[in-house]
Amino acid sequence: MFRSRVAGTGHYLPLKILTNFDLERLVDTTDQWIRERTGIERRHVAADDEVTTDLALKATLKALEDAGKTPNDLDMIIFCTVTGDQVMPSSACVLQQKLGCDRIPAFDLSAACSGFVYGLSVADQFIKTGHHRCILIVGAEIIHRFVNYKDRETCILFGDGAGAFILERADHDDSNVILSTHLRAEGALGDLFVLPAGGSKKPFSQEVLDKGEHYVRMKGREIFKNAVRTMAAVCQEALEHNKIGIDQVSWLVPHQANWRIMEAVAEHFGFPKEKVVSVVHEMGNTSAATIPVAFDMARKDGRIKRGQFILLTAFGAGLTAGSALLRF
Repeated sequence: MFRSRVAGTGHYLPLKILTNFDLERLVDTTDQWIRERTGIERRHVAADDEVTTDLALKATLKALEDAGKTPNDLDMIIFCTVTGDQVMPSSACVLQQKLGCDRIPAFDLSAACSGFVYGLSVADQFIKTGHHRCILIVGAEIIHRFVNYKDRETCILFGDGAGAFILERADHDDSNVILSTHLRAEGALGDLFVLPAGGSKKPFSQEVLDKGEHYVRMKGREIFKNAVRTMAAVCQEALEHNKIGIDQVSWLVPHQANWRIMEAVAEHFGFPKEKVVSVVHEMGNTSAATIPVAFDMARKDGRIKRGQFILLTAFGAGLTAGSALLRF
């Protein structure tokens, strides 16, 4: 079996900023209330003429440059999103066309906020088995268009963005590789976070619009409890599988949903909070984009360095969860 390594990373956040003070004018909330409960101060919002693949393209080009590669070096695209440009064709195929790398396999992966970890795991399997050598995994979302700005519980949380990894086959003597990935899902808890309409169960109609069923809905307290439980569990699985202690991990890069959730996961392991990569104050919850964006930010500011053990973990609607342990 081959091993895979992260050859390059990149991210893009839209220029438009939506602050907590902006939200004070839209819904019954305050900057202090939001910061105390989530750690979020602002979020980036796509321009009216931007679509999800536009964000993904900008993140991808940065990741390719970082890896010293061109689109023609790619032999697969995995696009992790729940807010693609349209139902079909897939956003992966649209991105492929924008990159100009025709004929390689390209597909969307839907696992909500766990999407990027799921995508990383899938890409790792393709490289391990020798089927592919260089794979783009991109997580991109324009989720604010599915948020009801009259619903205080959801509208304070979400922003838009994109992050990308270039995964390639590692040399046989390279120790900076993905060590393992661990995925799970609990469909019985699927009703905790839903987007009710837009699928075959409930196609768009005037009734859907009147009832606001085209917006995301969540049960916040239950989400919090299960997020901490599932992320801690998949992190423990990664540590045990690789027989390493949490003290050997240089950085924990969790899904950027809520600082209190990230803090609770760190406390579960007695892991230093200052070694948790958190940029949630800057961008809010960008769903499948949060982990690659946070990772790339921490790389570019010098926190994450080659040779370090990095533990990624996420949870999302489904409910889904996943972790990945890598030596970067």
